[in-house]
Amino acid sequence: MGAKAEISWTRRTEEGEKLLVYAQHVGDQWKFFHRPKRFENWQEVEIPPLEDWLELLDAVERRAQRRLAKPEEPVRLRKTIRELFPDVKLD
Repeated sequence: MGAKAEISWTRRTEEGEKLLVYAQHVGDQWKFFHRPKRFENWQEVEIPPLEDWLELLDAVERRAQRRLAKPEEPVRLRKTIRELFPDVKLD
């Protein structure tokens, strides 16, 4: 990846609680972490939901356009999402 191998965002849980999420690029894999509040410890997410994968894909595509990520990274990420979620249609 480029200068930064971490991408973060916030989302709401099914209960409406705010959740901080970040994905870390390690080698050829992405590791996801979350925490409910700012000063709590990050917890690794073993099986990230599709919502997080799509948020990561959006962020990586934007970074690739600005040349902050390798141009092939969105392609790799789309392939990973298709393997994990075969029923999902990606643009």
